[in-house]
Amino acid sequence: MTGTASRRTVLSAALAAAAGAGGAAPSAAQGAAAAARTVDNHFWATQGDWSRGATAGVRLVTGTRPGVAIGSSVRRTTYRDPHTGRTSPWECGSWTSPSHRPGAPATEIVVSWNAHTPAGTWMQVELTGIYSDGGAMPWYVMGRWASGDGDIRRTSVDGQGDGRTSVSTDTLSVDAPASGLRIASYRLRLTVFRTPGTTRTPTVWRVGAMASAVPDRFTVPASAPGLVRELKVPRYSQNIHIGRYPQYDNGGEAWCSPTSSQMIIEYWGRRPTAQDLAWVDPAYTDPQVCHAARHTYDHQYEGCGNWPFNAAYAATYRGMNGVVTRLQSLTELESLVRAGIPAITSQSFLKGELTGAGYGTAGHLMTVIGFTAAGDVIANDPASPSNPAVRRVYRRREWENIWLRTKRRNAAGKVVSGTGGVCCLYWPESPTSAQRGALAALGVH
Repeated sequence: MTGTASRRTVLSAALAAAAGAGGAAPSAAQGAAAAARTVDNHFWATQGDWSRGATAGVRLVTGTRPGVAIGSSVRRTTYRDPHTGRTSPWECGSWTSPSHRPGAPATEIVVSWNAHTPAGTWMQVELTGIYSDGGAMPWYVMGRWASGDGDIRRTSVDGQGDGRTSVSTDTLSVDAPASGLRIASYRLRLTVFRTPGTTRTPTVWRVGAMASAVPDRFTVPASAPGLVRELKVPRYSQNIHIGRYPQYDNGGEAWCSPTSSQMIIEYWGRRPTAQDLAWVDPAYTDPQVCHAARHTYDHQYEGCGNWPFNAAYAATYRGMNGVVTRLQSLTELESLVRAGIPAITSQSFLKGELTGAGYGTAGHLMTVIGFTAAGDVIANDPASPSNPAVRRVYRRREWENIWLRTKRRNAAGKVVSGTGGVCCLYWPESPTSAQRGALAALGVH
């Protein structure tokens, strides 16, 4: 049931420690303003957005889903896939974003993208930035991705760092946030690849990032219930897939991310075709969950819990969008559910910290689908023995704290990271006005 936290640094920061180093206490107004700026979402997705970037060998795509695709004046390169050992030639072009300055300097950044990568194509996303002291960050690879696995193996890249920041799977983090160092601005670079001599091309219609600087906290203030609603989201258990396709993160035992993704994809009326599922053993129930695991698998991380890869997988379905973000309160999550948008949330907790779960985890994803009259959280928890058992009701105060805290103590009493409100959001190309408004309130467009 562990999904992400046990093998990488979970999104967390140390602003509280840094603030405690000296200086006058902030006023209530200043504190409220700072809290409002702890998360910054910024995405390039409109025709105007794409036109403001720098292009080299790519063209702008117009229409209902503007984006970038390979154009003329491409350059040639080679890529050695570390997971297959193959070195292959490719034609490629690139698009580089303007610099974006988050509302407050960040300690962590997670990039998301949505794209179509037909056979014979793939893409890479990189990030660079400027530190709060004026120093320059190197270009970091934030993902090499294709929807399939016939040309390259989708992968994160380990071992990236400059002694000030480093990349852990899908998260760029300041190594010592208590020092006061922050990321003041960043740029993204897309590189799109195709088989030489063909006219194939990836098309990227969304790229951006969530930059955050959330204070360290073992507990968060309790929120007041504000919604009674339950969304009709399909229920899938990861545990019925235990032992199936162990090459993808040991089989269903670790498939909380793709199982959660598949639930929401189908909530929006999308699902893989019979042709898509032809590779799955016909004796297996819910073959679409096996399909999701294969198509979210990160060959470097050796798991299906790469957040941007899950968002990108969701966006391979007709008219879908997907991003990784973090929310600052359960009230924000209620606003999404009120508009009809479920969310995939990440949490870590000891057995006994979440009444009714029956397990503890260093990192696990579930799908929040509603709230009871008492304000308790209704979740489709894939760590369940069967599909009917997936629907759970968790106590509001317990769930709120394990989701939003950034620090916790593990079973050995050691202080480790909490997940700090991380979530994935998927929604259709043409949302309702209420859904558009709920997303816009978070800075997601």
